Amino acid sequence: MNAPLAPYAASPPAGRGRRWPEPEAADRTPFQRDRDRILHSAAFRRLQHKTQVFVSHEGDHYRSRLTHSLEVGQIARGICRSLALEETLAETLALAHDLGHTPFGHAGEAALDRALAGCGGFDHNVQTLRIVTRLEARYAAFDGLNLTWETLEGLAKHNGPAAPGAVPVPVAELDRELDLRLDEWPGLEAQAAALADDIAYNNHDIDDGVRSGLLLPDDLRGLPLFGEAMAEVEARYGRLAPSRLIHETVRRGVRAMVADTVAETRRRLAEARPETADDVRRAGRPLVAFSDGMADTDRALKAFMRERVFSHPRIEAETGRAGVVVADLFRALSARPDALPPEWRRRAEGAEACRAARVVADYIAGMTDRFADSEHARLCRGDNPSG
Repeated sequence: MNAPLAPYAASPPAGRGRRWPEPEAADRTPFQRDRDRILHSAAFRRLQHKTQVFVSHEGDHYRSRLTHSLEVGQIARGICRSLALEETLAETLALAHDLGHTPFGHAGEAALDRALAGCGGFDHNVQTLRIVTRLEARYAAFDGLNLTWETLEGLAKHNGPAAPGAVPVPVAELDRELDLRLDEWPGLEAQAAALADDIAYNNHDIDDGVRSGLLLPDDLRGLPLFGEAMAEVEARYGRLAPSRLIHETVRRGVRAMVADTVAETRRRLAEARPETADDVRRAGRPLVAFSDGMADTDRALKAFMRERVFSHPRIEAETGRAGVVVADLFRALSARPDALPPEWRRRAEGAEACRAARVVADYIAGMTDRFADSEHARLCRGDNPSG
């Protein structure tokens, strides 16, 4: 039997509904339906072949955007379970948070942002909202997935309240229709999903860094959190194979960050004393958070990864190549919209320049790494994949 939710948790019966009214399901809550719609979306399936850190041809054992999203969902559920929050909403937000990522991760995003510099730029968080409200074309009655207000709010404020005067046009349009309260913090479940993203990023990207050979186990001994965790593993188990040593170290890192989050959140809740989810939104600061000490650790781990992995010549070479592939595709498809699939070509034909450019960017952003490479070979190098 499920434990009762805290009074400030998101409550399905008290939800604000959907953009397009639908009969509720007898066997699922609105948030469970949101999660299922994300899981069955084409955009979610494509995450299987989109880069997290290492592109797919580097090997099958590295995390993709799909496996990262699943891990974020598991961590977010654990945080919410400890705090008596709505687990399914947090999981839904975790599963959806990276839907807008381009092929090749941030390299592809940067290339599309440059290509659209005069047309509003490109941001993967905004693209996620475009996917779930417009681009998924599966249902007869509406575009997008027709998700609940609470899910859309959490996606719109994945990084917290919007900066005044800096709200992207698609988000501002959705806000005018749904009043997403962009100047406030999102609910606790959205905050938990966002912090779970950081926890997964720090721990699992380090794990992949060791798998790749860019990091050695000994490189972690001087790191906060990881050094202590590794020492604890070795004191308990003695000498271990590197794969076992790293796994035991990483799982302790995740556990420590989750425990710190739960403890700090309980402290902030006791201090803020919210009685409703709207009290959380009006709190003026995040209530799901790391302690000051763990926030310092979080920054140190990110700095370490930037220096030792993301700036490594092997990664930078792949990043540079990926940016060229995406930029070339944008130029080729903008010059030859007849090369787009029929449904995309119809959207671009006759559109003004920025709208046509956005159609091309939407199409490219939906590509997997492998498909982007094959289309680049076909359109930009004249290769014939069929031989």
